[in-house]
Amino acid sequence: MDLIFNVQGLASDKEEFSSSKKDVLKYLKIIGVDTRFISYTPEKIYINNLRFSKFSRKREETFYKQYPEIKVVRNKLFQKICAKSSKVLSLEIKPNSRILMPEDNFMVELLLEPYTRKYGAELVYSGDYDLVVNPVILDDEVNDIFEAIFSGEGLNFARKENEIYPLINVSLDWINSFLEMDGQKLIEKENKNELANSFSEFLKDVAPQYKENVLKASEFIESKN
Repeated sequence: MDLIFNVQGLASDKEEFSSSKKDVLKYLKIIGVDTRFISYTPEKIYINNLRFSKFSRKREETFYKQYPEIKVVRNKLFQKICAKSSKVLSLEIKPNSRILMPEDNFMVELLLEPYTRKYGAELVYSGDYDLVVNPVILDDEVNDIFEAIFSGEGLNFARKENEIYPLINVSLDWINSFLEMDGQKLIEKENKNELANSFSEFLKDVAPQYKENVLKASEFIESKN
C-alpha cells in the first residue's frame, strides 16, 4: 500500500504539476481519486461522495504533499446536499449539454462543476445553451405552491422543459448551514406571501418533513396532468 500512495515522488521525476485546474485534477486521478465525485475550486476541493470519490485520508495526505495550499473539504452536510441534488440532475442533464449558469451563485457552481466530468457538460454564462439552471430552492418552491392554493389559482405547473433544478430538493436551512461552516455568504430568505409563510411555520412545528412531502405530492399531481 505504501508503494501505491508514494506517487508524489514517482510523478515528480517525470513531470511537474502546476496549480492549474487541469494539473490538479490530473494529479488527483494519478493518486486514485475519482474526480467525478469532487467539486474543484482553486482554493478548495469539496468531496461530493466520499465512497465513490475514493478520497481516503491516505490520498489526502499524498495530495497535500503536492498541493499544501489547497484545502480538502470533508463536509457531511455538503455530501447530503450533493446526494439530493444528484437525484434531480442525473435525470435532467444529458451528455455534452451546454448549461447556462446563474450569476454569483456559489452553491450552484459547486453542485454543477463535477458534471463537466461526469457528463462532459459545459457551463456557460452567455451565448447558446441547451439547458438553463433555475436556482429555486425547496423552501421557495413549497411557498409558491401554498401561495397559489391560498390565492385560489390552484397548482401552477410552470416548469420549462430546458430548465434544471439543482436545489429543488434542498432546504434553505441546509444550504445556509453549509455556507456558514464554509465561510461563504448566506442566502437571504425571500419575503413571500404572509399567509403561506404562516402556514409553513405551523407545519414546520407539527410535521418537520412537510416540505419534501408537499413537493412530492405536487410532482405526482403534475405527472398525472
